[in-house]
Amino acid sequence: MMTELTEQQVRIDLAACYRLCSFEGWDDLIYTHISATVPNEPEHYLINPFGLQFNEITASNLVKVNSRGEMIDSDSKFSVNPTGFAIHGAIHRARPDANCVMHLHNTAGIAVSAQKHGLLPLSQHALRFAYHLGYYDYEGVALSVAEGERLTQSLGRHPAMLLRNHGTLTVGRTVAEAYVLMATLIKACEIQIAALSAGSQNLQLPTQAVIQKASAELHADGAEEGVLEWPALLRMLDQIDPSYQL
Repeated sequence: MMTELTEQQVRIDLAACYRLCSFEGWDDLIYTHISATVPNEPEHYLINPFGLQFNEITASNLVKVNSRGEMIDSDSKFSVNPTGFAIHGAIHRARPDANCVMHLHNTAGIAVSAQKHGLLPLSQHALRFAYHLGYYDYEGVALSVAEGERLTQSLGRHPAMLLRNHGTLTVGRTVAEAYVLMATLIKACEIQIAALSAGSQNLQLPTQAVIQKASAELHADGAEEGVLEWPALLRMLDQIDPSYQL
């Protein structure tokens, strides 16, 4: 069961998420974003300040913005990339359950997004997303209102999506849930790239019956994901560098 979080708790979790992505090598210079809804503040969100790398993010330097990506605190020394928040704003507006939206430019995810067949049911990790993965065709860098509507329609009620030729995206009711889903999706993409390196003629795919069975077993079916994994990840991060909490 999810408990009511404070803004400070969400800030710490979101900063930790940025640091974990940096640790895994999922960042892309100062680009891509992870956003989180501010508890008890409708249409207010936390996001990374533009110009900082993921390993510089702390709970206190996260920026609060509205649904249009405009800063709430006009006195802040930081700035926001409004274009970068466009995808996040569209999803937050369309999906009230998406308290955290992760969008990354990781190599394996982009590579699989560029393959016509998309994510194949090659691994248990991939089967987590069988029937639960959206796809959105690349339309360019900027996201208009109309594009945002098309993107959210492609996402639908799915917890994850591959942005063709662009990257990966996951949503979660918590930061922990979005992160664990992203880790699973990236692992599935990495496995696919490795498997395809030996040639598609050598692939062993599960039967359709097994795919359906495993998908049902691996899908949380309403349960909150990331509950057990997140404390362990925070313990690891605390040992490496606890400054994300500042």
